[in-house]
Amino acid sequence: MISRTLESALKAARQRFPAAFVTGPRQSGKTTLARQCFPDFAYLNLEDIQSRQEAVEDPVGLLRRVQVAPGVIIDEAQRAPDLFSYLQQPLDEKRLGFVVLTGSQNFLMSERIGQTLAGRVAVIEVLPLSVAERWSRPAIECDDFSLPASGGPTPESLDKVLFYGGFPRVALGDDDPAMWLDSYLQTYVERDVRQIANVGDLAAFTRFLALCAGRSAQLLDASSLGNDAGVSHTTVQRWLSILEASYVIARLAPHHENFSKRVIKSPKLHFLDTGLLCRLLGLRKAEDIRLHPLKGAIFESFVVSELRKRFVHQGQRAPLFFFRDARGNEVDLLIDLGLRRLPVEIKLGETVVSDLLKGLEHYGRLSGVQGGCLVNGGQTSYVRGPHQIRSWSALT
Repeated sequence: MISRTLESALKAARQRFPAAFVTGPRQSGKTTLARQCFPDFAYLNLEDIQSRQEAVEDPVGLLRRVQVAPGVIIDEAQRAPDLFSYLQQPLDEKRLGFVVLTGSQNFLMSERIGQTLAGRVAVIEVLPLSVAERWSRPAIECDDFSLPASGGPTPESLDKVLFYGGFPRVALGDDDPAMWLDSYLQTYVERDVRQIANVGDLAAFTRFLALCAGRSAQLLDASSLGNDAGVSHTTVQRWLSILEASYVIARLAPHHENFSKRVIKSPKLHFLDTGLLCRLLGLRKAEDIRLHPLKGAIFESFVVSELRKRFVHQGQRAPLFFFRDARGNEVDLLIDLGLRRLPVEIKLGETVVSDLLKGLEHYGRLSGVQGGCLVNGGQTSYVRGPHQIRSWSALT
């Protein structure tokens, strides 16, 4: 069974909180993580009709029954949200051991938890597998951006990593990627979207999702997206919020500096799993990526997602931004570590020419930040002037 970086963060939460809310996209490994960390806990799956009926009709009796265990894992907790109200008192009175709630419907769960369990619960986000996890590598510390040794040959090709994505059932080769991802998308649209947002026109939402895929790694133009999808600006914003809350996409905010120049205010759109992204773009096999016109965008979203996982899987907020001014000067990614910032350019090609470093150098002149990082599709990491050239395989 694969080890998850988040195990240490979830175990540490037990020392500081009476409960934890483990959230993330469907099938990202939330239940497996919780049961690996706490194998002696009682386990309740609210997808099971009998357990859900008990949680709805007799929540006090249900919680009393699991008090004898050192803790309890309540899986798919969003299926009985009223249960949260009954958790508050036994947690305060320490009549329950550590409670782990899992759920994939982030904004509904977060709202209920904020109302009833505020200050009592640690929020742990589980994203699909990182490269480090799928290759059983130790995770790099969040603030360690020193140049690693060259990784040499990798267990998988870049094309395969991008095409398969990080969902465990696909990334570990347990299922056919095309069939599994098609089923995942159908379940997500027909079940999750209908449940969490009461979207009536699922066909329109599916078209909208595909249009978003074609805009991954691009500046978000809500008006253009709405026109192409045939929906209003308000609907665009609501549907984007649904995709973001269910961990399909992330909106990367621009980083604002007082450079006495106008900066772009629109966010960038990124898909969090390149397997889903490739499927929505109609790719049928890994080798097709190199011929696809959006291959650079797929790679950029992959790098952004991997660096997001580095922070999130260590229990930290991901301080990721991008920079672009009104003249089109851009840095694909900016990691803001408080006392230092690391500008990152992301280019799929393996050949590094001077033009690829212009964005880093322009940002350095404006900000005073000396040296950045260029992540590319090659296998070798090295230093070029003040900049790091880093292989994609050495990210996490």
